[in-house]
Amino acid sequence: MNEFKDLSLQGIWKNNPALVQLLGLCPLLAVTATFINGLGLGIATTLVLVGSNITVSLVRNVVRNEIRIPVFVMIIAAFVTIIQLLMNAYTYELYLALGIFIPLIVTNCAIIGRAEAYASKNGPVPAAFDGLMMGLGFTLVLVILGGMREILGAGTLFSGADRLFGPIADQWGIQLFTTDSPFLLAILPPGAFLGMGLLIAIKNMIDARIAAKSSAVTPKATRARVTAEST
Repeated sequence: MNEFKDLSLQGIWKNNPALVQLLGLCPLLAVTATFINGLGLGIATTLVLVGSNITVSLVRNVVRNEIRIPVFVMIIAAFVTIIQLLMNAYTYELYLALGIFIPLIVTNCAIIGRAEAYASKNGPVPAAFDGLMMGLGFTLVLVILGGMREILGAGTLFSGADRLFGPIADQWGIQLFTTDSPFLLAILPPGAFLGMGLLIAIKNMIDARIAAKSSAVTPKATRARVTAEST
């Protein structure tokens, strides 16, 4: 149980692929113009992480050490192809919006990194949970950054939800405020860099406060003074 708790904490906070490892920044910064775009890419990445971690864990004892990296890449590419075909079939508009960044999931270092660092050394269940937590941590950053940029840029939230969830989500969009012209700095790539820097700074501030509280609560060890008795 403690292992799964540690994996959750590592994936979502302590070792977050985007905020700490700074992996997968190219698609993260490119597609997060809206909340739904970020959520769509995050779900796709999480599914690839879980599937590839399980498969790598199952074949880890039969793959020779010399060819493990090419085999891992082939496994990841197979799952990316499956996700790409499913999105093409069921969420076509979102598939078009994400574009080249869906097949580029293959090159996401967070996925090959987890396959090499964890899945290849552990059983299928812990490997699947590790992939799920790392994917959730990555998705969390995607949707927060996408939501921030969408709100600041266009004054909306959940715009285009029907592209991911279908006709049932036609009315999910929220108009927070109206503007004559969009705030281009938030929508364009420079806004993504600024937003990402802000998220990293906030995380570092929270970590610093937690560390300060921990050091304040932990009592300082008192030094024992030993004196020799005269005989």
